[in-house]
Amino acid sequence: MQPTPAADQTLSPNPIVRGLRQTKIILEMIKFEHTIFMLPFALMAAVIAGRGHWLLFFTKLPWILLAMIGARSAAMAFNRIVDRKFDAANPRTAMRAIPAGQLTVPQVTAFTIVASALLVFAAAMLNPLALVLSPVALAVVFFYSYTKRFTPFSHLALGVALAIAPVGAWIAITGRIDPPALWIGGAVVCWLFGFDIIYALQDTEFDKANGLYSVPAWLGNARALALSRVSHVVMMGLLVMAGVSAHLGGFYIFAIVLVAALVWYEQSLVKPNDLSKLNLAFFTLNGYISMALFVLTLVDVIVGSRVL
Repeated sequence: MQPTPAADQTLSPNPIVRGLRQTKIILEMIKFEHTIFMLPFALMAAVIAGRGHWLLFFTKLPWILLAMIGARSAAMAFNRIVDRKFDAANPRTAMRAIPAGQLTVPQVTAFTIVASALLVFAAAMLNPLALVLSPVALAVVFFYSYTKRFTPFSHLALGVALAIAPVGAWIAITGRIDPPALWIGGAVVCWLFGFDIIYALQDTEFDKANGLYSVPAWLGNARALALSRVSHVVMMGLLVMAGVSAHLGGFYIFAIVLVAALVWYEQSLVKPNDLSKLNLAFFTLNGYISMALFVLTLVDVIVGSRVL
């Protein structure tokens, strides 16, 4: 029996070549490049928490990055295992690594275990509270993968899972949870809730046909988009509160104005019956939003002005 073209990519007599190909497939499976969505929010929280203590910040930064990579990689890999049957049935996702035969469930399970261990190890290198909360973080991100089976608010669960990044980064620097971390985390929840609804618009009919829950499948595309916009308005309010509680200044105010403009543009690109610009709205603009917020927050912290 001949191997399928998908499986053939990892069949090589050279173990190094085979390993590199499998690594590439794994990185594609977990969408490693999308780390840019959440990394800036974690760094934003870390630079605010470490303000005035740059040696501490740079000492802990490598472990924060490793913890984030471990948590996100474990979450994505676990999701691919749990959703493999739905992925195989959905034309949009049928070529993902497991349904396409590029990786097996045991391989992805092993990767999930390694990524989870990386998170716990990095947390242990940060402080006791980070270590104690690391299994809780894993439980939250794993739980998200099951939520589409019983609630349309799975997007909210995803937001909570990803809000762990800035809150965790704050804990990594300070060893505690302070109000600015919670405001930033709340903003991330609303941001994710809003743009994950947009992303789910492309699967509205598939979700309905397969007994899966989402806001678009529940409310329809038009009302789902309206809820997405409300969520993004709330996000902006929470970002303002984060700046107030952290005593940030003019550059941060500019960041909020810029992010508000980008969010408005993102929402304007997607219509209930026109998803042709969804990739621009989802992938490109959300990367700009998170990076702009981090860079301008960093400048504000370095300058040290206080307005809010």
